[in-house]
Amino acid sequence: MTMPDSSPATLQQIAASLGLHVSTVSRILNASSADSTKAASPRTVERVRQYAKEIGYSPNPMGSGLRTRKTNQVAVLVPRLSDLVLSTIYEGIDEAAAEVGISTFVTNTFDDPQIQNRKLELALSRRVDGIILADSHLDGAIALELRTRKVPYVLVNRRAEGHASVTCDDYLGGRMAAEHLYAQGHRKVGVVAAQPYASTSADRQRGFVDYFREHGIHIPKNMVAQSNFDAESGAEAADQLLRRRPALTAMFAVNDFAAIGAMSTARQHGRVVGTDFAVVGFNDITIARQLSVPLTSVRSDMHGMGRQAVTMLMEVLASKPAESALLAPVLAVRASSDFQLFA
Repeated sequence: MTMPDSSPATLQQIAASLGLHVSTVSRILNASSADSTKAASPRTVERVRQYAKEIGYSPNPMGSGLRTRKTNQVAVLVPRLSDLVLSTIYEGIDEAAAEVGISTFVTNTFDDPQIQNRKLELALSRRVDGIILADSHLDGAIALELRTRKVPYVLVNRRAEGHASVTCDDYLGGRMAAEHLYAQGHRKVGVVAAQPYASTSADRQRGFVDYFREHGIHIPKNMVAQSNFDAESGAEAADQLLRRRPALTAMFAVNDFAAIGAMSTARQHGRVVGTDFAVVGFNDITIARQLSVPLTSVRSDMHGMGRQAVTMLMEVLASKPAESALLAPVLAVRASSDFQLFA
């Protein structure tokens, strides 16, 4: 017999070492004890099992999945797991999946279509049972690819028309932020938005702008500045808005980190957040209430969103119809906007 090297043993190596056909070795090692004698003679079965034990061979779970078409694995695609919102959603996914005996793995796509495609192929090469997309674009391209290939999937956090998703009611959340600022007396407002291909940004912005329009206030396009869901780009977007219209009294940022950046910029422009300038964010991350001027934010159930995505995927895997779910947002009013503006 040839001695095994340090790399993981394979069925092909065992078969070559024992002078047997790989299919025979496979039948022996993957059969139950009761069925093993049907795979080969008792002496051959003993030889194969003994040698496999000596070299530390263990069956490849992916190989098993190829036969049963079930690996009890789910892939989760996110733009960036470093994003606190996405990591919280993933915690909910992983927790709920573990409760039903499923393991998960997560991979970053950085919202880049080429990377999305590469990571998708990587996930599919692992024969996952299904995929949860947290990085879907409004065009639904990656979801459509999965549908075409008959891969079970659901969307979470972001929506795309025609695909089952679990999201916060982002449009309603945007309206709630607008209603609050309008009630506080603000009429000169700006929006720190994000990537237009993300439904989270598009829907929150649209809800906010629609509310003001319905109440006779037009928010021009130049009062909407794009950021990247982080504090630095939120600060830059807020700077653009205040330079364009120094008389602004309030800003709505579609993400809490962007809102934190906007608060910093407002101070640099000589404004006092919570006194003569209001800022409202979205998601209500933990740090929002710990700031020196606590941030008003639209709360989304990030953890629950992840858990519900797993429940929905289980329905898809069971060939049951899945309907999109909108989780209700809640406005948490804090010092950053809790004052009445007197013109």
